[in-house]
Amino acid sequence: MNLVIIIPTFNNCCTLESVVKGCMRHCSNIIVVNDGSTDGTDKVLERFTSIMTIVFPLNRGKGAALKDAFRYAAMLGFDYAITIDSDGQHYPEEIPRFIEAASREKNTLWIGSRDLSSENMPQKSSFANKFSNFWFRAETGIKLTDTQSGFRLYPLKPFDGMKFISGRYEFELEAIVRAAWKGVPVKNMPVKVYYPPKNERISHFRPFRDFTRISILNTLFVLYALAWYWPFRFVKGFTRNNIRNFVNDNITNSKESNTKIAGAIGLGLFFGIVPLWGYQMVTAVLAAHFLKLNKLLVLVASNISIPPMIPFILYGSFATGAWLLGLPPDIIPVHLSLASIAGGLKTYLIGSIIFAMITAFAGFIISYSLLLVVRKPEK
Repeated sequence: MNLVIIIPTFNNCCTLESVVKGCMRHCSNIIVVNDGSTDGTDKVLERFTSIMTIVFPLNRGKGAALKDAFRYAAMLGFDYAITIDSDGQHYPEEIPRFIEAASREKNTLWIGSRDLSSENMPQKSSFANKFSNFWFRAETGIKLTDTQSGFRLYPLKPFDGMKFISGRYEFELEAIVRAAWKGVPVKNMPVKVYYPPKNERISHFRPFRDFTRISILNTLFVLYALAWYWPFRFVKGFTRNNIRNFVNDNITNSKESNTKIAGAIGLGLFFGIVPLWGYQMVTAVLAAHFLKLNKLLVLVASNISIPPMIPFILYGSFATGAWLLGLPPDIIPVHLSLASIAGGLKTYLIGSIIFAMITAFAGFIISYSLLLVVRKPEK
């Protein structure tokens, strides 16, 4: 395969040599990015004359190292890149398994899935990985067992020209989320992992700062996913066959009563309008679970808040709030001030809740009436 191995390194001179030698047994194309190391890493790299090196005078972060290496690899014409950490936790002898998987499923991004119950596994790493897995699934719909492993195989073409907003540890999360949004399959492959005893372990992860960066990135991605990715994916799924199958499975041939089906639709409409920004669909599914209603129907109905409908929902909420409070339905006040903004927000919040209830009730009545016509009489 037209493949290169990329090894980002920062102050891991004690393990770097063995990692490079292990990789050279399986691939002659190797790029090492010396990310501002100050521990003699440059002396180690001088022993290898056949590898390619990128040197940062100052430490810029793992994300910056990978981005530069990806650009360099693409410029050299490589189609795939395997990334492996230089701290010795990964086993280079597993590289052929990545190559075999890539030849079997082309253009798939493979992530090595570590055994999180292995000996000496840091507790904070296990928690951080579960945290990252949860948000990755919320952002993409893909369930993975490990989203933080640095042992990966990337197809490079999907990243050509892609602009990234992160530059350190959080880059690896951004890369797989952006790849998934672009339609690249992202999958796990079980890999072995070695964690040295605590007194021998070298880690450059700064818990507070790096965890904050990852949290901010996840917040932005979740907001984008809720505002655009999930609605777009929902609308894109509206093919004739998908609609027919959905209606047959969840409405026409459903074993649920007309009351429950109409209730699920009404509940979804309510949460699609009520002002729980960023948490509408999550809250809707939780409510459906407790009320024992069809979660899929509730989720579909909650997508009433897709971008084309937002202006109508906003106006309906403001108009309802203004009617209840005896105010003119002015979405934009004549005189802009803190008081007018607060008043407008109050009008919207009150109106949106009542408007959501009215819409939900109307949706229940209409859907229940239609179900009486199109479905066979309930036994």
